[in-house]
Amino acid sequence: MTYSWNWGVLVQDPYLEWLGWGLALTLAISLGALVIALSIGTAIGILRSSDHAVLRAVMGAYISVFRNIPLLLQMFLWFFVVPELLPEGAGRWLKRDLPYPEIVTAIIALGLFTSSRIAVQVSAGIDAVPRGQRMAARAAGLSRLQAYRLILMPQALRIIIPPLTSEILTIFKNSSVALTIGVYELTTQTQQVQSVTYQGFEAFTAATILYVAIAMTVTMVMRAVERGVALPGTTSGGLHVRF
Repeated sequence: MTYSWNWGVLVQDPYLEWLGWGLALTLAISLGALVIALSIGTAIGILRSSDHAVLRAVMGAYISVFRNIPLLLQMFLWFFVVPELLPEGAGRWLKRDLPYPEIVTAIIALGLFTSSRIAVQVSAGIDAVPRGQRMAARAAGLSRLQAYRLILMPQALRIIIPPLTSEILTIFKNSSVALTIGVYELTTQTQQVQSVTYQGFEAFTAATILYVAIAMTVTMVMRAVERGVALPGTTSGGLHVRF
């Protein structure tokens, strides 16, 4: 049987609208999760690099839990299991009263999963800064908070920009896992277009192009950031983060 190509289906109503809403939801989930991941991941990474053994152990446990449990399983746990473990009122609010619970769950699960990976990078970046600079900052009278804010973190962030770019790209790709809990993001909408029109090649080609466009945009933005924060005569590309 010969396949009947029909690229025009992609601009027909309502299929173009489906893809547009799917793209918008993918961006919303990814950007929301990115805010959570950067905020919590940076905080966890800083605490993990402290000299307090108990604090390092607790932060290490957080990273191990969220980093080693597959994202798909975490999505299911947050959406189906956690509401059942909470008091009845709180569980009912999460499942029924919370607006768009599946979208909120996807953002939280993806954000926490990625935060554990960013925490490792932040901690490794801080450890890559020569130990003497931390000691010199304290000897100069800076508090621990000032030493991190003014000395350690600016250098660590320059170091981790390349691997951080990879994690940001991964967030946008991992957002497709949200389809398993009923989120109509880009991949789900593409499947819906294919199931209605039977034009699978066209639909998935369009989705591929959109994902590539997102990746290229993120890469260009992060390269601009890397150039903007680079010290004169240096590049972060020559520094390596070890895991």
